[in-house]
Amino acid sequence: MAPIEQASTKQDILAQLLRRGQATAQGLAAILQVTPQAIRRHLKDLEQEGLIQHMAQAGTMGRPQHQYTLSHKGRGQFPHRYGEFAVDLLATLHQTLGREQLGQILAQQWQSKAVAYREALGQGDLATRIQRLVQLRRAEGYMAEFQATPQGFVVTEHTCAIAAVAETFPRVCDHELELFATALPDCTVKRTHWIVDGQHQCGYLVRPRS
Repeated sequence: MAPIEQASTKQDILAQLLRRGQATAQGLAAILQVTPQAIRRHLKDLEQEGLIQHMAQAGTMGRPQHQYTLSHKGRGQFPHRYGEFAVDLLATLHQTLGREQLGQILAQQWQSKAVAYREALGQGDLATRIQRLVQLRRAEGYMAEFQATPQGFVVTEHTCAIAAVAETFPRVCDHELELFATALPDCTVKRTHWIVDGQHQCGYLVRPRS
């Protein structure tokens, strides 16, 4: 396999692990239509580079299967639009103004953003508005997608554009939840997954109010 093809396959593996959370070599081979032997070579290289990690789980016939996941370094391979400056700025504001006043400033900022979101989503049917919401999130650096389920629309974000801020100031994630609820006033919004809580993605269930 040519070097360019190898790099492309490795990026595909990382993207699939980001999207799925974990996968076996056989599963990745089937998804990417690459031989299991080639996949295992790529997985070995990626693990040596510190981009992925594996854990053994019981499989059929008592044979353990390796489940591969992204490492912290592996997640860093995907684009983020945040930096240390934002974290340092918030830390300075926290020290200077105190927790309560900083919370008020953040709430005002997110409320303004929520109003802008609501205007951008417009008055269309819910599926159209969800699609627009996902497009807005992608433009801001999130790897976002959605799907319709019997329970409602599930919005999934595989990367977090404010991850560095959220790790230090988890309260911003509450504002993000409020943002969705304000942008979709005729819906209930519930968080189903949270990267800050150790899960591999952030997820939100959006349902029309009955």
